[in-house]
Amino acid sequence: MKKTLLILILLFIIIYLFLQEKTYTNHTILIGSSLPKTSVLKEYGNAVNNGAKTYFEYANKNNILKSHKIKFLTYDDKYEPKLTLQNTQKLLKQKDLFALYGFVGTPTVKNILPIIYNENIPFISTFSGASFLRNNTNKNIINFRSSYLNEIKEHIKYLYEIKGFTKIAVFYQNDEYGEDGYISVVNTLKTYKLEPIAEGNYKRNTLSIRHAFNSIKSANPEAIIMIGANKPNTLFIKKAKKDKKFNDTIFCNISFGDASAMTKDLGEDNENIIFSQIVPNYQDTSIPAIKEYHEISKKYDPNFEPNFISLEAFLSAKIVVTALANIDDSITREKFIEEIRKLPSNTLDGISINAKNKDLLNKIYLFRYKNNKFIKVKR
Repeated sequence: MKKTLLILILLFIIIYLFLQEKTYTNHTILIGSSLPKTSVLKEYGNAVNNGAKTYFEYANKNNILKSHKIKFLTYDDKYEPKLTLQNTQKLLKQKDLFALYGFVGTPTVKNILPIIYNENIPFISTFSGASFLRNNTNKNIINFRSSYLNEIKEHIKYLYEIKGFTKIAVFYQNDEYGEDGYISVVNTLKTYKLEPIAEGNYKRNTLSIRHAFNSIKSANPEAIIMIGANKPNTLFIKKAKKDKKFNDTIFCNISFGDASAMTKDLGEDNENIIFSQIVPNYQDTSIPAIKEYHEISKKYDPNFEPNFISLEAFLSAKIVVTALANIDDSITREKFIEEIRKLPSNTLDGISINAKNKDLLNKIYLFRYKNNKFIKVKR
């Protein structure tokens, strides 16, 4: 009887220790990321890295987390899902890894989703608007940005209700990212009793757009929704600008198509291009949170070049730090997730947090680019 009781007590202790939340007492809070530092998407990955690293460094230097410091460990995945998987496995082997943050891309993230489901680890602020990151019940997934569906809805609403366009084509990347966007285009057009007038796709990490270009050109579209990366999108627009058939066509880019890199590559030829974004204009320093982004970045990043992506990374990194700072006692992953979920709407001064469908931000902005400035589209 005594032996049985002893075994039961030992089993109870083992189960208790197994279920107990791990407390992170180490002074270093390790946050890991996999993103493209090279390849055709390097501008995007480096902007994410710079924006987040800047705020984390600022938090460390100013003791925002008191005795704790954040270490931001990143690996290059070249925007290739296989490398993202390898990098994630390397990160998970790191002792005391606290959270995964700022992964870039839909196909890359989808490849590691089973690991995220199996690991009890926060997965924060992925740079993807994919539906599968929103249509799930995993409590550890927190999106900072709004969805591609919301961006596409705003583009099509503008094209149909303001411009009166009905001949809308779609250009997309031939993978999970492009397909998610393509489905959103088709479903949104259905609400207006429309369908894409033409479609064309290209292979990820390439500039092979010729077939897609010709397929769309033959349909004479009034507008093209572009679900691609900045370089293929830019190449398509440059090619179209030389063709009279596209003289009046409007090119609609969602936020993953890096607007700053695109406008730089296009030079002065930015007519008839609309960019959707999930954060306000990074040039608008009348918004306190954006003014802070400029001031801190200039101080901590000697090569600072403001853009939408680094702004998003900066702000989402601030969300991470604020949630950690709000934990009253010992730090655990569960408490961190809880604090993120209950952040006040005014946490980012001038940019309202409006948590919905696992997204912290839910407002979409449309911009044109003229005279070296992003200007809000009137609608």
